[in-house]
Amino acid sequence: MVAVGVLAGLSVLSLLTYGYLSWDSLGLGPGGTEATRTGPGEELGAGAPGSQPHIVFILADDQGFRDVGYHGSEIRTPTLDKLAAEGVKLENYYVQPMCTPSRSQFITGKYQIHTGLQHSIIRPTQPNCLPLDNVTLPQKLKEVGYSTHMVGKWHLGFYRRECMPTQRGFDTFFGSLLGSGDYYTHFKCDSPGICGYDLYENDNAAWDHDNGIYSTQMYTQKVQQILASHNPRKPIFLYIAYQAVHSPLQAPGKYFEHYRSINNINRRRYAAMLACLDEAVNNVTIALKKYGYYGNSIIIYSSDNGGQPMAGGSNWPLRGSKGTYWEGGIRAVGFVHSPLLKNKGSVCKELVHITDWFPTLITLAEGQIDEDIQLDGYDIWETISEGRRSPRVDILHNIDPIYTKAKNGSWEAGYGIWNTAIQSAIRVNHWKLLTGNPGYSDWVPPQAFSNAGPNRWHNERVSWSAGKTVWLFNITADPYERVDLSARYPDVVKQLLRRLSQFNKTAVPVRYPPKDPRSNPKLNGGVWGPWFKEDEKKKKSDKSKGANKQKKNKNKKKAN
Repeated sequence: MVAVGVLAGLSVLSLLTYGYLSWDSLGLGPGGTEATRTGPGEELGAGAPGSQPHIVFILADDQGFRDVGYHGSEIRTPTLDKLAAEGVKLENYYVQPMCTPSRSQFITGKYQIHTGLQHSIIRPTQPNCLPLDNVTLPQKLKEVGYSTHMVGKWHLGFYRRECMPTQRGFDTFFGSLLGSGDYYTHFKCDSPGICGYDLYENDNAAWDHDNGIYSTQMYTQKVQQILASHNPRKPIFLYIAYQAVHSPLQAPGKYFEHYRSINNINRRRYAAMLACLDEAVNNVTIALKKYGYYGNSIIIYSSDNGGQPMAGGSNWPLRGSKGTYWEGGIRAVGFVHSPLLKNKGSVCKELVHITDWFPTLITLAEGQIDEDIQLDGYDIWETISEGRRSPRVDILHNIDPIYTKAKNGSWEAGYGIWNTAIQSAIRVNHWKLLTGNPGYSDWVPPQAFSNAGPNRWHNERVSWSAGKTVWLFNITADPYERVDLSARYPDVVKQLLRRLSQFNKTAVPVRYPPKDPRSNPKLNGGVWGPWFKEDEKKKKSDKSKGANKQKKNKNKKKAN
């Protein structure tokens, strides 16, 4: 217990060191530019109290926990630092360890086990998408008069037209359908010979907009156009899902200026990409002010998962990385910036999860949540704005029944309550339990990026006893997951295993179909896009029905 106490002290100390100097003291606005003055146009957006706010949700891709100025990064993020300092920093905020899961939970307010997307991500060649019977956030906002626009990365499936963003509640869509691609050419190869173009405007390939512009800048320009053409007296929902800072590591040359001293090429490129992203958020904020939205707006910033150290990201001092259920994979950079906040300039340490945005934003928009929609998210606006206790006491990080099973996992190791071979993770109050194979578990300190190439000699590792498939941590006292308490508190382990079992009873079957050869872009004009046609399915079913009828008639004749 002494060790845990010391760790708690270190945790508090580390949080204190995350304080960051406001740019206001230097007379500068985001990006180090002169602070934008409130112009006459801004009056248009300052709606009366209780009016529907403009909602801007900015989702970064693969940004590590450390990779923001106010978390001690060497990468400069003056815009993010200023917006967070003037808003509310979310310092106990969780997402999912990969792209599709976080995006699906944001847009539905449901855990993966309740949408069938609990395994991995949606691959480009899979006939799979966010199930069509799930109501989405933009659909609910449209019901109460919002104009809904998405710019950026979709990654929730597209094998049939009904899966496309414009069919899931967005009035307009400009961006990519896949999980990654070239930032300039917008081409993506899923495997050798399976390559295609991936830039869309609404439901069609956006060939006319392809001018070789870096995607972060191109998406920002599109946001500016949307804001310029919309009436700020009418509520708008903008979902801006930037491609940055996901691999491939590409950035315009000018953003490398401050990072020539970083020897590690991946970290240097990553830093340049993040600098460009920070500038983009600044330009979005300026546009909100210029066109009259800012006074009645809520800006939410979030990463979709932890950083990937091999691709330049840093989650230090957290353990693990993207794709894992260690804190480094699921604890995210996040903040809310809004003139409508009551406790501006504060830090929220209450438990918040990405599913919470669905009910929170619908309530703020004066919408209604149907009683038959069984949500996993909570309305946490008062928690963020007023500093009240969070209604959330637990988070199901996930249960993945088809992930590679831990060789030594068993029902016996799970006290007959749970099969510990299954990959799962759950948080209840201060406690976090992991079972199965939680993924890459190193701590990767900043020194790991000091060399020209990736260097794992600097990484800290723990050699667990052979056959270990259960871990228990007190995350409040030990946020870096250094002291496993599963042997010391078996009763707590049992309680959390029972909670896992309860959640598992509500799970729907996993949706993870095999590749469909019809998905090849060569069969679709060189473009990644919907390939499944309902007519083909009907024809096949009609043929099979006809064949069955013929068989029945033959059988009847034989019987006669």
